[in-house]
Amino acid sequence: MSKEGGKTVKLEQRKDLLGLRDVSREEIEMILSTATPMKDILKRDIKKVPTLRGKAMVTVFYENSTRTRTSFEIAGKYLSADTVNLAVSTSSVAKGESLRDTVKTIEAMGFDLMVIRHGMSGTPSYVARNTNMRIINAGDGANEHPTQALLDLYSIKEAKGSLEDLKVVIVGDILHSRVARSNIYGLSKFGCEIRVVGPATLMPPEIEKLGVKAYNNLDQALRGADVINVLRIQRERQVAGLFPSLDEYSNLYMLSPERLKNAREDVLVLHPGPMNRGVEISSALADSTTAVVNEQVTNGVAVRMALLFLMMGGSKDEITY
Repeated sequence: MSKEGGKTVKLEQRKDLLGLRDVSREEIEMILSTATPMKDILKRDIKKVPTLRGKAMVTVFYENSTRTRTSFEIAGKYLSADTVNLAVSTSSVAKGESLRDTVKTIEAMGFDLMVIRHGMSGTPSYVARNTNMRIINAGDGANEHPTQALLDLYSIKEAKGSLEDLKVVIVGDILHSRVARSNIYGLSKFGCEIRVVGPATLMPPEIEKLGVKAYNNLDQALRGADVINVLRIQRERQVAGLFPSLDEYSNLYMLSPERLKNAREDVLVLHPGPMNRGVEISSALADSTTAVVNEQVTNGVAVRMALLFLMMGGSKDEITY
């Protein structure tokens, strides 16, 4: 429950987290504030609390993942939930089982929450409509990746003290990036000036309808930037002919200490990982104190712990922060 102008704002508990487009600013603030005590748990010698004892969650990833899947699993274990990872490649999916039947089978086992990643946009929404389990979208096609955006927002707020009215630049493959979309939806709720920059072939034609400014020139986009979020270049896009070569891309769009001269002196650099060093970001910058890539990983565990707490074990109707 938050206080705004003397009014009490009640925050409803969502069944699912499918994206940030329709999530309110108050809900985002609730999640971020809950992540702070969760991060304190990570600093303890014994990283275990009984909050979700007796609850069960399953991660179902139809696409490869290291950070997201592992951080969800360890977040559940730190909160004492029973966590299971469904290895899709060795499950009945490989025998031709439909997604709906897979979900119904998992639900029948008594799981409370499913974390799902799928290559087709809209799949988590479909699953949510066909199950009583709570669903968290861990990335669907080129649509959204809400928990990555939430950990990015948490990392920015932690470093800058506030999310209000910042100039945030998102660099790279905007066209195919679910990370970019979720960040745009989240940051826009805090009055940020959002700039997206990349090759014309990797820029959605109507991206400015989302309230962002689009650039093809990196140096122009970086002027006065408070935060820079560098997206991973998906090498399969080179096969599709969307940019001539990795060398040309790195010459025009690779972020390095030298390219930061137009940004603010205290600029913060984010990267969702895994990094292609020498392509979208230089090693010198990736290993500098300006970049907080490893801190993002830690924050990802804390944010996902907060979500699991709120969706499975926290107070059902409201939270005080």
